[in-house]
Amino acid sequence: MKISFIQRIALLAALAAAMFATRECHVGALPDASWAVFFLGGFYFSTSRAFLLLMAEAIAIDYVATQHLGISSYCISPAYVFLLPAHGALWFGGRWLRGHRSGLGIRSVSMLAASLFVAVSTCFLVSNGSFYWLSGRAATPTFAGWAANFGHWYFAFLSAPFAYVGMAAVLHVLAVSLIPARAASMVDRLASR
Repeated sequence: MKISFIQRIALLAALAAAMFATRECHVGALPDASWAVFFLGGFYFSTSRAFLLLMAEAIAIDYVATQHLGISSYCISPAYVFLLPAHGALWFGGRWLRGHRSGLGIRSVSMLAASLFVAVSTCFLVSNGSFYWLSGRAATPTFAGWAANFGHWYFAFLSAPFAYVGMAAVLHVLAVSLIPARAASMVDRLASR
C-alpha cells in the first residue's frame, strides 16, 4: 500500500506549521521547533524537495520577521548561509535513523536518542561556530571565547529538539499501536520512505 500524495502533503504541512508557529524571534511562547522539524523531515521524507521547501520557509520567516515585523536582525550575518549545512545535518540524522530503525523497542529508542544527539550536536557546532567566527558579533574572537560561548548555549539548543522529537515519537508509536492495522501500515510505510 502506498502513502497518498495528500497524506504526504498533510505531514509536510504539519511540519511547516510547527516551524511557522515556533520559529525563534517572532513567537516567544514556545521554543523553536525548527531543528526538530528538519530531523523529522529527514525521517519521514526521502526527497530533497521537502528539505528545500522547509529551508525556503525558514528563510522566508526570518526575512519577514526581520524586514517587516521589526524583529532584531542580530542573527542575520555572513554566517547565515551555514544554516544550510547545519539543517542538512539534522535532515541526514533523520534519514540515517529511518534506514536503521527496527520496530518499536528499546533499541529503536536508543537509536533515536543517539542519532538525534549526533545530528543536533553537529548542527549546533556548525551554526554556533560559523556565527561566532564569521558574524562579526564577537569583538575579538578566540578559541577560548568560542568554547565559552559554545558551553553557554549548547544545552539550551539541545533540549528543544529532544522535547519536540520525543513528542513526535510518542505520537508515532500511538498511531502505530492504536489505529487499525491497515492505517498503521500506512504510517509505517511513510516512515520508511
